[in-house]
Order: sequence, then structure tokens, then C-alpha cells
Amino acid sequence: MEETPFSFVYDSKALIPVEVGEATLRFSRANKEANNEALLLKLDFLEEHRDLAYVTMVAQKQRMERYYNRRANLRYYKVGDLVLRNVTQSTREVSAGKLGPTWEGLYRVSAITSKGSYELENQDGVKLPSNWNVAHLKMYY
Repeated sequence: MEETPFSFVYDSKALIPVEVGEATLRFSRANKEANNEALLLKLDFLEEHRDLAYVTMVAQKQRMERYYNRRANLRYYKVGDLVLRNVTQSTREVSAGKLGPTWEGLYRVSAITSKGSYELENQDGVKLPSNWNVAHLKMYY
């Protein structure tokens, strides 16, 4: 059951401009009194209709989350673990070119800032300027 923002506001299907200008079967069979009665009846069930759409939306988000978590290979690091950092476009050397390294450095996890986010420091104890996500790190073996 797909809902559009128009159907939540006006609780009816939208007519496209072609249907208004040309006499289509849907437009020509419209009865004003029956239409008003139907709109009043639908107005009574509007809250239930919105609640049902909200429940459907939450269920869909939960299904997507389960699908993602089933395939995600998340790894959580502890303070003191040695990791490599992913080389991004902004951290790549200009002269590295196409065959440059994809991982750099040997960094130590100095703190866990939130779930999957870490503060790193190099071997000399100098902290990196920003936090790094678990997706951009790889365990050093």
C-alpha cells in the first residue's frame, strides 16, 4: 500500500492535468454528493490510516536494518589496537597516482569516541586531527 504526501493531506488520489482538461471516465462519473460523503467517511479513518502507514514505514526500516546487519562485517577495536587507515581522495599524495597505496600508516587506537568511531594516534603519540569510522580502518596483523 503506497501512500503519497498528497493522499495524506487530501486523502484522495491526485488528478493529473490531462484528466481535468479532457473528460475521462474517472472524471465524468464523479458525483459531487457521493464524493463528499466518501471524503467525510475517509476523514473519520484518517488517523488510523496514518498510523498504519507509520507502522509500515517502521517495519520497512527494521527490515532494511536487519538486511544490512546480516551482511555487514563490522569489527570493533579496543584501545591500544594497531590499525591501518584507508587512504581517501583528500589524504592521498598528489604524486601517488593510480598505483598508490590504499592503506597508510600504523596507528594506535587511543580512545573510543562512540560506537564504531575512534581517535587514532601515530607511533610517536601525536593524535590525528579527527575521529575515524570503523569503515575506514583495518586491523594490523
